Amino acid sequence: MFTNKVVVVTGAAQGIGKTVAESFQKQGAKVVGLDITPLTSEGIEYRQCDVGNFSEVEKVFRSIHETYGSIHVLVNNAGISEFKSLWDITEQDWDHVLDTNLKSVFICSREAARYMDDDIRSIVNMSSTRAFMSEEGTETYSASKGGIYALSHSLAASLHTKGIRVNSIAPGWIHTGDASELRDVDHNQHWSGRAGTTDDIARACLFLSNPENSFITGECLTIDGGMTRKMIYEH
Repeated sequence: MFTNKVVVVTGAAQGIGKTVAESFQKQGAKVVGLDITPLTSEGIEYRQCDVGNFSEVEKVFRSIHETYGSIHVLVNNAGISEFKSLWDITEQDWDHVLDTNLKSVFICSREAARYMDDDIRSIVNMSSTRAFMSEEGTETYSASKGGIYALSHSLAASLHTKGIRVNSIAPGWIHTGDASELRDVDHNQHWSGRAGTTDDIARACLFLSNPENSFITGECLTIDGGMTRKMIYEH
């Protein structure tokens, strides 16, 4: 399905982005990982890029197009979380999170879309369940992820005339470290009986990018073990 297709993954150096990049590479894709940190995944091309910087993004996507031709899939995964008290958030804090998490989705999607003209044309954006539910001290992160949710269906509306599908994923608790670090309560509070893994999100990216699923666009797929549907009251 993805053999020799060009797939670009932002934030591919670690966590979800790394697993997503490796999953497409295992499917035979030519994967380019964009990050400010060098990649450790074998067989995945690294290109350094501050994805929140318009000029850097424009330059790197033009370069990818010159090297490979059409771009088939973009996964906008790059993101940072900085949780702190509402009263301590500075303008610099706000701009740093929103530029990295949200502005990057807009500019990377626009530049990738310029070069999407082949059989597979898919953009997948990484939102979060924090777009729909919150804990205190998460204002910058929640704002960015809520913005990605809304931006994704707006992009789907604008890009459908180019045959490009745009969807988002809202992960819940996705553990990126050693599974032994988790407690029984961490798993058991989920209806699924376990916390999520990066593989859960990678499989969803493959599914949403598969052209056989061309009737899915403008959608947000929540992958959270049921937590956003769970009423949590003390009885």
